[in-house]
Amino acid sequence: MYKILVIEDDVMMSDMLSMYMSEEGYEIKQAATGTLGLKLLEQFEPDVVLLDLMLPDWDGTELCLQIRQHSSVPIMIVSMKSEVSERVQALRAGADDYLCKPFSMHELSARVEALIRRAKLMQSAVAEGALQSENDNEKAETTIRLDSERRLLLVRGTLVETTFSEFELMKLFLTHPGKVFSREDLINAIRGFDSFVTDRAIDVHIVNLRRKLEKNPKEPHYIRTVWGVGYKYVTEVESVH
Repeated sequence: MYKILVIEDDVMMSDMLSMYMSEEGYEIKQAATGTLGLKLLEQFEPDVVLLDLMLPDWDGTELCLQIRQHSSVPIMIVSMKSEVSERVQALRAGADDYLCKPFSMHELSARVEALIRRAKLMQSAVAEGALQSENDNEKAETTIRLDSERRLLLVRGTLVETTFSEFELMKLFLTHPGKVFSREDLINAIRGFDSFVTDRAIDVHIVNLRRKLEKNPKEPHYIRTVWGVGYKYVTEVESVH
């Protein structure tokens, strides 16, 4: 049985969500404050968190950031706030989905199922990486794996989240190890996904990727700077098809 943590201070809404999702076969815990929500997150270990943005003791976006510091649990925001800026802010804070009140319970259930399905896919990808690490520790130490179908990046057996543009850059690097790419090449690779991409944006993407890939980002092993030209990727890679 999958578990859902509802962090919502509106008792009627919280009870309604809990009643409906329990009838759908989920085990439910409720928290009327962010503080209790954090406590239950650790004790209950839910598969999904339903989080209201307006809580008596926490700003929901700040709470989302706090949860993300130590948990990858899927988070769905359920909120009266329907402005695009609110949704963007919540998604940037680490939320996986956003549902504006009022909403259909059928839609809520379908989105929760989708979040759990995606989380399980990611967990299986991590397990694959861990299994490879056990079978061939030395090789796993230097392996970056790209799963294009599920858009996942595994770094030494550990799942690493990337932005869309970062993923596209890694796909280009992994497809052409050793090739030197100019900044213009890299801009062209992600233009259309990142409309405002510039030379400076490419450098920022590279810095962020190094933080995610390298054991020591200040002395990069994988993504090397080719002074006056651009960047190249310099290790053998394994790609998942």
